[in-house]
Amino acid sequence: MNAPTVALSEFQGQPALQLRAPDGAQATVLVHGAHLVSWIPAGGEEQLYLSPAAKYGLGASVRGGVPVIFPQFNERGPLPRHGLVRTRPWQPVESVRRGGAAIGVLRFTDDIATRVHWKQGFEAELTVVVGGPTLEIELAITNTGETPFEFTAALHTYLRCNELLRAQLEGLQGRSYEDFLLKADGQQWGDVLTFVGAIDRIYHSATQPLVLRELGRRLHIGMSGFEDVVVWNPGDDGVQQLSDMPDEDWRHMLCVEAALIRQPARLAPGDEWAGMQTLSV
Repeated sequence: MNAPTVALSEFQGQPALQLRAPDGAQATVLVHGAHLVSWIPAGGEEQLYLSPAAKYGLGASVRGGVPVIFPQFNERGPLPRHGLVRTRPWQPVESVRRGGAAIGVLRFTDDIATRVHWKQGFEAELTVVVGGPTLEIELAITNTGETPFEFTAALHTYLRCNELLRAQLEGLQGRSYEDFLLKADGQQWGDVLTFVGAIDRIYHSATQPLVLRELGRRLHIGMSGFEDVVVWNPGDDGVQQLSDMPDEDWRHMLCVEAALIRQPARLAPGDEWAGMQTLSV
């Protein structure tokens, strides 16, 4: 069955869904990668970081917003880094207002290009719901093939910060983590995580709500279906290795990613998995 035609607008020369709720809350989702690049809550300001030097177009990985990672996180496996769907066009299938919210749905189905790397049949669907102070992002994966498969996934969320050096992330107390900078495991003892430079950690079994706190701002972060949280910032040294981010911008962003990494999901033919990240100001 063909998907209904969805009216598209444009963002940085790329086709995009522009979602606007009746109360003025809005979000922008690129067709490229089903990549959420903007979220402005009702009566508020931009909550996501998007690099002014981000690259767009065929094959590009947009720096900022919310990249969709599937079916492999980073380089933890034989597939291309961060998987197969973040640099390819998705199909917009719905853009509506319902119950005071604006809803956008995009879908990606395996094709010849993905089967070169991964022979599985799958369908990925991203649903974005915006209204009031809240944003919901749901990633659903269906096994449309004839054999079971395992995968990892993440919503690689870049959050805007006024000043990272004064920000605090709360809610990770007691969680164990992998630290890729120190190449060691650790455990978060204090409830408040502060930032003085680069950080690259995967927190495990971190399903409780988190709060990113700054002066005059509290951003609540909830998850379901995802078992891990990635906290990442390149720091002053690391950002200089990134051609698509200004050197000073490491102080104005923090990635807090809903992720499924340590224990991959396994889907039998016909089965579906879904995970959601909820952000609320």
